[in-house]
Amino acid sequence: MQHNIFTTMRSLKFPEGCKGTQVYAINPTGGEGGGGGCGGKVGEKFLQHLQDLRANSIRTKSSRNSHPPTNQTTRTNVSVESLLPAGFPTVDFMEPQIEPCLKSVDFVESLAAVYKKVEDSSQFEKSERFLEQCAVFKGLCDPKLFRNSLRCARQHAVDVHSKVVLASWLRFERREDELIGLSAMDCCGRNLECPRACLLPGYDPESVNDPCVCSRGELEGGVLMGDGGECSTSDIDEAAGGGGGGDDDDCDMSFCIGDDEIRGVRYNVASLSRPFRAMLYGEFKESRREKINFSQNGISAEGMRAAMIFSRTKRLGSFELKIVLELLSLANRFCCEELKSACDAHLASLVCDMEEAMMLIEYGLEEGAYLLVAACLQVILRELPFSMHNPYVMKLFCGSEGRERLASVGHASFLLYYFLSQIAMEEEMKSNNTVMLLERLGECATEDWQKQLAYHQLGVVMLERTEYKDAQKWFEEAVEAGHIYSSVGVARAKYNRGHKYSAYKMMNSLISDHTPVGWMYQERSLYCTGKEKLMDLNTATELDPTLSFPYKCRAVLLVQENKLESAISELNKIIGFKVSPDCLELRAWISIVLEDYEGALRDVRALLTLDPNYMMFYGKKHGDQLVELLRPLVQQYSQADCWMQLYDRWSSVDDIGSLAVVHQMLANDPRKSLLWFRQSLLLLR
Repeated sequence: MQHNIFTTMRSLKFPEGCKGTQVYAINPTGGEGGGGGCGGKVGEKFLQHLQDLRANSIRTKSSRNSHPPTNQTTRTNVSVESLLPAGFPTVDFMEPQIEPCLKSVDFVESLAAVYKKVEDSSQFEKSERFLEQCAVFKGLCDPKLFRNSLRCARQHAVDVHSKVVLASWLRFERREDELIGLSAMDCCGRNLECPRACLLPGYDPESVNDPCVCSRGELEGGVLMGDGGECSTSDIDEAAGGGGGGDDDDCDMSFCIGDDEIRGVRYNVASLSRPFRAMLYGEFKESRREKINFSQNGISAEGMRAAMIFSRTKRLGSFELKIVLELLSLANRFCCEELKSACDAHLASLVCDMEEAMMLIEYGLEEGAYLLVAACLQVILRELPFSMHNPYVMKLFCGSEGRERLASVGHASFLLYYFLSQIAMEEEMKSNNTVMLLERLGECATEDWQKQLAYHQLGVVMLERTEYKDAQKWFEEAVEAGHIYSSVGVARAKYNRGHKYSAYKMMNSLISDHTPVGWMYQERSLYCTGKEKLMDLNTATELDPTLSFPYKCRAVLLVQENKLESAISELNKIIGFKVSPDCLELRAWISIVLEDYEGALRDVRALLTLDPNYMMFYGKKHGDQLVELLRPLVQQYSQADCWMQLYDRWSSVDDIGSLAVVHQMLANDPRKSLLWFRQSLLLLR
């Protein structure tokens, strides 16, 4: 039960739905001019207040705090540089994040169109249509919709490659890699994600929720062999000894390899493939010889004995790995399809960990072994994101040559690179690996929605890397493919290249040519000032109240007018129904100006619960460092007091306050499993 609860908790990816852009300042170095160039009395008051903290003792909590202090506060010296490494944010340098997903002008219409595609598609095309639905749902805050479509795509998958990638993706979405003691190849008990069931080709959507083959101990097709797939003891003895093709009385020919002579039945060997049949029964001189020199064909005597056994039994026994690899090479050289299939399936059944996968995938790619490469690929994908730190894995996935090698065995697809690129963007959006994976994604894109997604995401990554010219090019490619939202990226790239008026005209044209939506006015607000800017922000909120950027902008404008309480109220509107770390950061910032250190500490603790690695002040200070600076400025509570506070906040449905209290309690007692469980319930809520 505990495993299921925490697996569900991780799979919700609550911080994903809380992502937002951090605020930016006009003067990140915190120089003169009232805190980062915002000007006015607020900037002067804020810096003067921080200067006072150096010399004065810490004040007791102000009268607006509900509980009187019970513990003595201590004196501390706090420098401006440590508490405020940059100035206060200004609207001139605040930008909303361009979402790296498909975003339509009319979401309901897009969803209806995808649903119609699913209904009208054949059973063998449904998996691709559900993948398109996944891409549409990716932009929503609810990850359950995305996972449900992903599950449907896996349910209707036909080929082994799609099954392997989709099952690995489903596992990744549950974040099982974060659980200690679980192996990447552990089975969940159902065919849907069973690593062995994924290696079985065929379309069978009704069986995905059935108990998996692991519990039955046998797979069809020879991938996992039970007693029926093993050779008899006599066969193994024959492989170890001098024989290979049966009783000596039945043998009518032999292959000579060095000093060894491997006897066999001509008819059985000829049945392996057409080349063997032509050699042994055709016009070649070998057809008239009893002894055939086979020394120059790249196979050992032991490998040839194993081939003789297979020609008679049509089964692979407990041969050593190197013997099976020799048989696979022989099968390719002489077009022995049955032998190749048996070797491919047998080798696929041996792949259980990264070490084996790294060793065998090269053989699979060289010999064109579809199932073997699928089994190796499955281990690599189920080890994500850790396997991304393997140089060989990244070379295989990121390079054009690697994609071509995978394509040669049927394992390069838009689905694969869509999965890999999403993980790469989560790990490090600006990395070269992310760019290369997205380039491979674009190369695999064939349908319009695939091109829109690949080009748009390349534009987003290039924009993050401040490569504005390339970003503009990719956004324009996405617009040409039919993705209207990428026009925002084109305008932003132009703006960052100094063409502000061109960006403004582009957004004007977009608003006049299409049904206006909130993100259009939000983007245009970046390129205008004064009352026009405020009007666009207000219109954006009217059309889409879930956009957080307009609330943040209005809050900063109110701060510049010295209306601090109104700024807090403005942020409370969006935090009340959509919690995001960037909004909590800005509210904490304003709380410090108001000398409400307890409120600031509450927001920072809640922020760190949502994103433990969050960097505040434009990436200059970790949230934990700010907690340490603020802690001496507020009343210190014992663990018992914290339990009382948690009860009060829990009862009043104060989720932010509850998260902050739990964060503080976990800092004092990180091994308290009950606290982690409480935190999980809060995040679920």
